[in-house]
Amino acid sequence: MAKNYQKPLAQNRKASFDFFIEETYEAGIELRGTEIKSIRAGRVSLKDAHVRIMNGEAQLINMHIAPYDQGNRFNHDPTRSRKLLLHRAEIDKLYGEVKQKGYTIVPLKLYIKRGFAKVLIGLGKGKKQHDKREDLKQKQMKRDIDRAMKEANQ
Repeated sequence: MAKNYQKPLAQNRKASFDFFIEETYEAGIELRGTEIKSIRAGRVSLKDAHVRIMNGEAQLINMHIAPYDQGNRFNHDPTRSRKLLLHRAEIDKLYGEVKQKGYTIVPLKLYIKRGFAKVLIGLGKGKKQHDKREDLKQKQMKRDIDRAMKEANQ
C-alpha cells in the first residue's frame, strides 16, 4: 500500500466519484522511448484509463501519453496498453477480487518517485446513482460547515 507519494502529474478525479475505493496499490509502468519525457512534462491523462488483468499480467489500458515534441520517428502510440509492474501475489489478489466480488481496478494518480513513473491504482466497487447524490450532499454540508466556522472565527 502506498501512502507517501509526490505531487501527482495526473489524477483521475472521477474515480472517487464513481467508485468506493477500498484498497490502493503502487505500481511501476513499463514505458518505451520518449514516454517518460512526456510524462515529466505533464502531458498525460488518466481520464478513461482502467486496469485489466490479462495472461497473468496487469495492463493499464487507455492512458493517454501525448507524443513527445522532439521524439520524431521514435514516438509512441499515445493510448497503447502498458504493462504494470506488480508482485505476483498482488496480481493474484487483484484478479481474485475482480473475478469473484465484482470489483474494478482504476488508476487514481500518476507521479514520479525516485526517478521512476509510478501509478496509484485502487480496487473499487461501483457506486449507484443514489450513492453519488449522497456523496454530493455530504460534500456540500461539509463546505457549508467549514464556511460557517470560518465566518465565526473572524
